[in-house]
Amino acid sequence: MKSKIIVFLIVGYALTACNPKGTSSEKFESIPIVEKAIANPTSIYYANYSAYPKDLKSLPIGVFDSGTGGLTVLEAFLDLDLFHNNSGEEGADGVPDFMGENFIYLADQANMPYGNYPAEGKQDYLRELAVKNALFLTKEPNRSKIVVIACNTATAYGLRDIENLLERGKAGLTVVGVINAGSNASLDNVGDLNNAAIGVMATVGTIASGGYENTILKLAKERNHKGNLKVVNQPGLGFAEAVDMEVDFIDKKAAKTRENYRGPKIGTDSASIKLELLDRYNFYFGDGAMLSEKSGNKFKELQLNSSGNYARYHLVSLIEKHRLSNSGLLLKNIILGCTHYPFLLDTLNKVVDELRNYEQNGVKIYDKILSDDLTFIDPAIYTAKEVYKILMREKTLNNSPHSNNLEAYISIPARSLNAGNLDKNGNLAYKYKYGRDIGSEEQTVEVVPFSRNNINPYNLLRIKERLPLSYQLINNIIK
Repeated sequence: MKSKIIVFLIVGYALTACNPKGTSSEKFESIPIVEKAIANPTSIYYANYSAYPKDLKSLPIGVFDSGTGGLTVLEAFLDLDLFHNNSGEEGADGVPDFMGENFIYLADQANMPYGNYPAEGKQDYLRELAVKNALFLTKEPNRSKIVVIACNTATAYGLRDIENLLERGKAGLTVVGVINAGSNASLDNVGDLNNAAIGVMATVGTIASGGYENTILKLAKERNHKGNLKVVNQPGLGFAEAVDMEVDFIDKKAAKTRENYRGPKIGTDSASIKLELLDRYNFYFGDGAMLSEKSGNKFKELQLNSSGNYARYHLVSLIEKHRLSNSGLLLKNIILGCTHYPFLLDTLNKVVDELRNYEQNGVKIYDKILSDDLTFIDPAIYTAKEVYKILMREKTLNNSPHSNNLEAYISIPARSLNAGNLDKNGNLAYKYKYGRDIGSEEQTVEVVPFSRNNINPYNLLRIKERLPLSYQLINNIIK
């Protein structure tokens, strides 16, 4: 049976902070940027929340992500019809639930990939980036009525900091992240009595945080789940970056292997391409999708150079990891724990079908470990649903009959930066990007409106094909 994304009606849940692994019992310490935003009127980060509008209803919904991947969350908002608009009761009525809402979207493209900050020992800088994004959405002139963290990694590391900012600012605002939404949906899919394995595909940083695994097990305990659960994690090195066409991970102009490639390479560890699995990866080698070098008939170097090949590598790696664990549990669902991954859902479905039919010595070695109704879970749908319920509860939902409007922004390297801090493509150089320290008021990036000059044309085409409602709003404002 073909895997799919499905929508569950969730009985309601509170979104709680997902702390990095090992910090759940540690005392929370605020970071400097929050102190400046709340108490230092001379700082560029000062938010002056005392001047926040008292009537939030007419304000837009603020959404941020590390790139354009978060537009999958915006699409879920625009497409949602799970409630009766007049009563707020669950049940579709043929009218979009957010029909009267306006949105502000921020893609922090210059600072991505977020998943690399923890690996470089820069967790606190990632926390600061999350707060900066929230400040952009809540300071003048972009006052939002709710902050949605569309990025899983930013949720894992920055949700608690943004909660701290908004609670102390006393602006009456709520922040919503995506991790609890995906975890609850996954458990609903499993059922409270069943044994199952749950897969999580997310960035290296999100997996390292333990955000999904800790949340799934915590919620299962709270729900008094009776079955045996196992979480299978797959850190998606380069997957999100490939979707957003980051040149350290994918380069459409490249004709041969390159030195600046940072994606998976041939090796034997868990983050490597394994030559013995090539027939299962089933990589596409045409149109420059795979860069390679051979010694005789054997590959001595392989570099993924298409988002489709990244999707294939990471999904096969997750399912093979589950097979080798010999847990005896069927893989019931896989959480797409990064907003960029749903763009490749067609490829992911195809890989599942290929593995079901893959034979080794006449035995279908994967079919017996995959549930017949294996499902991909997109947390975006459930995040949109939770925001609707919050706005209804707080009486701030704007259901006036007008078309949605969008303001869309993207971060770029600050034009004042020294050229030595940029790479050959004009982006922040890797060493500089991951070498910055917290607490500085130096502006290393600036935020500008979406334009055809700052969005990769491949990305724009993908948005047009996959996210028609979001594309329509973007096309209305882009120049």
